[in-house]
Parts: sequence; C-alpha cells; structure tokens
Amino acid sequence: MVSFIESPSPDKHSPFDDIQGLIVGTLLVSLAVEFLQACDLFTGQIAGLSLVTAKATGMSFGSVFFLMNLPFYLIAYLRMGLAFTLKTFAAVGLLSVWSAILPQFFTLTNVHPLLGAALAGVTAGAGLIVLFRHGATLGGVGIVAVWLQDAKGIKAGWVQLGFDVLVFGLALSFFDLNAVVFSLVGAAITNIMIATNHRRDRYIAR
Repeated sequence: MVSFIESPSPDKHSPFDDIQGLIVGTLLVSLAVEFLQACDLFTGQIAGLSLVTAKATGMSFGSVFFLMNLPFYLIAYLRMGLAFTLKTFAAVGLLSVWSAILPQFFTLTNVHPLLGAALAGVTAGAGLIVLFRHGATLGGVGIVAVWLQDAKGIKAGWVQLGFDVLVFGLALSFFDLNAVVFSLVGAAITNIMIATNHRRDRYIAR
C-alpha cells in the first residue's frame, strides 16, 4: 500500500525512476505547448524572453534561445552538479522530440484561449514538478529557481512567476494584449502549482 508521509531523508530515485520521470514530465510539458499553439499563445521563462528578443532584434528564435541558455547551463554545472546538468540536457532533448512527434498524431482545434491557457498551465505545472523531483529542469530560469529553493529556501514557483511577469510586461510591446493576458494566466497557474507542490520534504511514497 502507498502512503504519503513526511520524511527528512527520502530514498533516492533509481535510474529507471529518473528515465520514466523525464519521459512523463517532458510529455506533459509538450502537451502544454500544443494547447498554447492551438490558441496562439506563448510561454514565459527564457523561451518567452527569447521570443520577445527575437521580435525586437530580428534574430531567429533558435539562436536567441541557445545563447540565452548558455550561462544557465554553467550555473547548473557549478551549483547543481553534473548529473543535474545532464538530466536537464536530456529533458530539453526529449521535449524537442515530443514537440515534433505530437502534431503528427493529433490536432487541437476550437479551443477557447482562456481554457487553453488554463490547461497549458496545469499540464506544464505537473510536468515541471515531475522533472524537478527527478533532478532536472528545462533549462533557463528553472535552473536558478530550483537552485534557490534547494539552497536558500526561496520557492521555485515564485522565482519563475516573478521572471514571467517581467517577460510578459516586455511582450506587451510586440504582442496583442489579449494574447499576453491569457498567456500570463497560463504561466501563473504553472508557477502557483510549482510553488505549492514542489516540496522535497513531502509526498514520499513508501
């Protein structure tokens, strides 16, 4: 029987646990991306900042996203270790794979932007929580957020939400107001879920 109790020293995940965690977490986030794309919305974090920067400078999104992530991978290696960094690389790669595969098998249509934003927020939040609990992120600010929570006790969800507010503020100059508002709703749901659920001292299954 599975019970959920507090434990000061939870057992470590096995390699198999981590593999399935990375697969499930990235699949959920990829599903969130499908909801956002179906509603012409966008996300926060470094991906959102890269999109805004690309709009402002004329550079490609891929180039900006790659360059902006480089210092965060260095932080991951220096502060969180090699295993965390490699898992994060693996998670980013898996997300790219799922994002290419999912549209080949189903298409979302006639989704109201508010519902799409809410569903994206929930699925992304669940996926990121899974990744965090298996020692990985999807790069960018998530790396700093997890490090600050582990090292300083600052909630990862609030760190990410604070950054997202800045990103969406900048986005007002380049995107439709309704798209920005609905996108912010999705980001808020994601980060509130992380802030209230990502606790290393809780939910240890035995």
